[in-house]
Formats: sequence, C-alpha cells, structure tokens
Amino acid sequence: MTYCVGLNMADGLVMLSDTRTNAGFDNIATFSKMHICEVPGERAICLLCAGNLATTQTVANLLSEGIEVAGKVHTLSTVETMFHAAELVGEAIRRVYHTDGPSMHDHNVSFDVTFLLGGQIRGRKTALFEIYSAGNFIETTPDTPYLQIGEHKYGKPILDRTAKYDTELYDGVKLALVSMDSTLRSNLTVGLPIDLFVYRKDTFRVELRLRLTENDEYFKMLRERWSEALREAYRAIPRPSWQPDTSGA
Repeated sequence: MTYCVGLNMADGLVMLSDTRTNAGFDNIATFSKMHICEVPGERAICLLCAGNLATTQTVANLLSEGIEVAGKVHTLSTVETMFHAAELVGEAIRRVYHTDGPSMHDHNVSFDVTFLLGGQIRGRKTALFEIYSAGNFIETTPDTPYLQIGEHKYGKPILDRTAKYDTELYDGVKLALVSMDSTLRSNLTVGLPIDLFVYRKDTFRVELRLRLTENDEYFKMLRERWSEALREAYRAIPRPSWQPDTSGA
C-alpha cells in the first residue's frame, strides 16, 4: 500500500508520498510514487499515485510519452489548464484499463489506482485533484483544502482538525509530515523514505523537492516533539468527574 497527501492552500501546494511497495511479506521494495513536470516560468505539476504499481507506472509513462486526443498529442507539459491535465490523467487511466483491464480481471488482479494531481499553469490558478480508477475526479476547495490517497485513515484526524486554506505554506509542510508520521506508526505497509514537493503560488517553478529518510534530523525532531506533545496533552486533561470513588472513605 501507500500514503499520499496533498494540501492546496492560499500560498501554494504541499504534496507528500511514501515510497514503500508491498507484494507480500517477503517482497517489499522502494519506488518513488511522485512524478514532476516542470517548465520553469510556465508550469509546475506534481502527480502522486497509489494502487497497483505496474498500472500506475504505465499511466505515468503514457502521460510522459503523450496521448492523442482529437487528433493532437498531449502531455502534462502541453495541456493548457490544470483541469485539462486532470482530464488527461483520467484518459490515460481509461486507456490502460481498456488495454490491461480484461487480462488483470482474468488473473484476479484488481484495477485499483488513484492519483493526486496538483500544480499551476501560467495564467491559471493553482489546483489539486484526486483522480479515481474510472478516470473521474474531484478538486479541493477552500472549505476542504486537502486530499489523501492510499492508507489515509491514520493521517486524517490531524488534517481534519488543523488544515485550513489560509495555513502558511511551511506550516502545511509540518501538517503533512505529522500526518505521514501518524500513518508510518500505525501501518507497516507505508514506509520511509518519503518524497516532498512544495510549490509557491505564481512562481511557476518547484520551490522544494526533497527526499526524507529516517536519518533526517528535522523529521526525527518533528516525530519526537509531536509524540511528546500528545503525551503532555493527554496528561493535562482532567480525569472524568464521574469516576467512582474507590478510596473506601
């Protein structure tokens, strides 16, 4: 499995993915699930994927090679809007399903893929989409500025409580990392290293692309500080007023 999260805030985008793939207890490997398309000064786009590795890699390769639509070949480098980029990812998914879906079904392999697509193209707004196996998609709004794919349940509570559209960009990085840490602690199918993408609105270039390992000092500090903060908050909450009196007095 995997865990990927994206935040679309007023200042820009934060996208984060783990790198573990699991095809059984004795077949665990590391693969990047982050694909970046950058044309400095013109666009910066990030694609995160979850699900069957062979299928997601095929979709990513199709998007890189180009897909013919209405007599014209399109890639993420040539589409005019982020909405069209999401449509292109959806079309790539459907074409892979048309080619591989029947054979996968015959071998009892589920066609189960999801993608997060975020970025900005000059002249357009920043956008973040979640694209499903059927090729349809949803987009974030200021009311719900984040999306998750993969093993999302463990990292969702922190985002539900704290992620806001007006969250500062690198506070968003902290939230994404805490969300990832919660997932790493609770699910062995999600693992380090993790890939981080940061994009600042209207710059049309990647501000930060970073791979974090277990030896990264900031991430280690964040994990320890968050655990201690939770323990302190737990200890500071008064015990229930309806606790029975067991003193025997």
